[in-house]
Amino acid sequence: MEEKELEIKKKHVEALIFDPHYHPMKVKELAILLGVPREQRDELKTVLDSLLTEGRIGLSKRGKYGRPEETALTGIFSGTSRGFGFVTVDGWPEDIYIPEKNVNGAIHGDKVKIAALEGRRGRRAEGTVLKVLERNTTTVVGMYQKKKHFGFVIPDNSRMTEDVFIPEGKDLGAVSGHKVVAELTKYGEKGHQPEGKITEILGHRSDPGVDVLSVLRAYGIPEEFPPEVMEQAASVGETVDPSLFPNRVDLRDLQTVTIDGEDAKDLDDAVTLTRTENGYRLGVHIADVSHYVTEGSPMDQEAKKRGTSVYVTDRVVPMLPRRLSNGICSLNQGEDRLALSCLMEFDPSGTVTGHRIEETLIRVDRRMTYTAVEAVLTGDEAALAEHAEFVELFRLMKELAEKLRAKRRRRGSVDFDLPETKIRLDEKGHPVEICPYTRNTATDIIEDFMLIANETVAEDAFWQELPFVYRVHEEPDPDKILELTALIRGMGGRLRSENGKVHPKDLQKMLAAMEDSPEEAFVSRLALRSMKQARYSPVCTGHFGLAAKYYCHFTSPIRRYPDLEIHRILKENRNGRLDENRIAHYHSILQEVASLSSLTERRATDAERAVNKQKMAQFMRGHIGEVFDGLVSGVTRWGLYVELPNTVEGLVHVNQMDRDYFRLDEKNHQLTGERTGRVYRMGQPVRVSVTGVDPDTGTIDFRIEEQE
Repeated sequence: MEEKELEIKKKHVEALIFDPHYHPMKVKELAILLGVPREQRDELKTVLDSLLTEGRIGLSKRGKYGRPEETALTGIFSGTSRGFGFVTVDGWPEDIYIPEKNVNGAIHGDKVKIAALEGRRGRRAEGTVLKVLERNTTTVVGMYQKKKHFGFVIPDNSRMTEDVFIPEGKDLGAVSGHKVVAELTKYGEKGHQPEGKITEILGHRSDPGVDVLSVLRAYGIPEEFPPEVMEQAASVGETVDPSLFPNRVDLRDLQTVTIDGEDAKDLDDAVTLTRTENGYRLGVHIADVSHYVTEGSPMDQEAKKRGTSVYVTDRVVPMLPRRLSNGICSLNQGEDRLALSCLMEFDPSGTVTGHRIEETLIRVDRRMTYTAVEAVLTGDEAALAEHAEFVELFRLMKELAEKLRAKRRRRGSVDFDLPETKIRLDEKGHPVEICPYTRNTATDIIEDFMLIANETVAEDAFWQELPFVYRVHEEPDPDKILELTALIRGMGGRLRSENGKVHPKDLQKMLAAMEDSPEEAFVSRLALRSMKQARYSPVCTGHFGLAAKYYCHFTSPIRRYPDLEIHRILKENRNGRLDENRIAHYHSILQEVASLSSLTERRATDAERAVNKQKMAQFMRGHIGEVFDGLVSGVTRWGLYVELPNTVEGLVHVNQMDRDYFRLDEKNHQLTGERTGRVYRMGQPVRVSVTGVDPDTGTIDFRIEEQE
């Protein structure tokens, strides 16, 4: 169909759809109304698709064509560094692709109204942004570039693809190379560039710590506490007077230890363990933060807003002022401390036979590190001598922990065993080493004890029908499990699933079969990506990954707000203060607490990842031109993501691949070269060289080296 003929037909169809008497119709109904023969319906579909792409008409969820305002869809726009984006719409099976020319001024995170056309021949639906309904981004963090009478801010966030114009006199005196925060005053609608004014200068991009500060600002994570919060914190004492707490259970005579990382300063969990005639008695003692942070106080309101402490490479942004998080609430060695304790009895097999939740008074005898406990358990002579009075305690801990872990595995708990990234910095904040940080026996012990305490507390609350905040993890999406099953099969593995339904135990078996293979970490990450995100909820729906019917977060109230809220509820219930009014009060607030806590948790995770990406790019800047072995960790239409053994990930752009045109097979997660027939798929080993880095955006560019 020629362009002129197409435009004539488009105007004819558009006129019909905008007729006051027209009601939305499907293609077949329109064809009958317009008298289009069956053999020419493809031409009608071409006309309709063209009108949809231009936003001149709309398409409803039921596939009916009408005026844009009648059939437009509403969703959240997710931008990409390459200019195009996707819109998530409730009720649509997958995100709707928005080509760059159809973005029309939308910015990542905006709530938008779009016209969409259905995908054809297996392709995803495509759409056009008709209107931005709500702006999500009000400020931009980036690098300033000064011109003679104006300037630009180049956003750190690669999803914002346009620089922000800064008019003369709106730059606060910033110079080229400064990292700044700019408030957006215009968003760049109708082809114009976004415009703003600088509200804060963070420092020069090369100054120590400015890179991390830029990320914290970009994610809206505040470092400083408001004055009223600091005033309340200053009023809290620095020591505990046991005589003021005669009704607390005094456990100071029990041998008590904390086990944490070397750098930890907010110690919120301690452990006691003894052997009994009937098995074991385990005490998990958690800092009683709720005694100091009362509901509705300035510290409580700020903690709720922050939701969680944020741990980045060179600093911690705490949920609570350090006077509490590192002081009176931290279970420091040799200091009397208030705790909320879950005291559990186990039979010889490791089954919980009874428990109590008590307000206690404890004193930690020894502050241990994971490394030191591991050294004791592996028979290091120096460690055995230094911690002689605790050796039997650690051996008993290992004994019980192994039984708890075995019970979880039998019921189907999935252990992804992903190595965390350990980034070591010098005194100026420059990365000098990046490596996987793997768990050891000591970290497993503490994890096992915290998990059983969290489960025990959650089950207790469930059967008492208390208002509560649970940690829930729904079953994975069936389509993602079908994809995962096919991918694992392509790698020589096996995952048993039925119509996209999978039991956690079958995931566990698949991961166990891959144990100690070169692909183990990659397959674990692949499986994790297929899972839904765990979240907080006032409704107990179980935890898929742990194969647990009841689960909550009880063990870290210094750094997580849901744990603090749970402590309040447990203490009110224990002291008989959870009456009808208090129950109604909690029912009215817990959904908001759960939703906000889930949101701030994701924000913290995203910020931590962004800092890690920056530090990785800074580190790899010293390795440009070097060759590394890696695994394909992602496949997209714009190239391959490759992960190195040290957890660094970079992109091989399609333009750099074999001088060939590669087509994406989304179903099988692979790229195939049209000329060479060469295939790159997820999990495939490749050899790459580093061709470039951008520390500001955290991007690393690779090129595939010829392989024999």
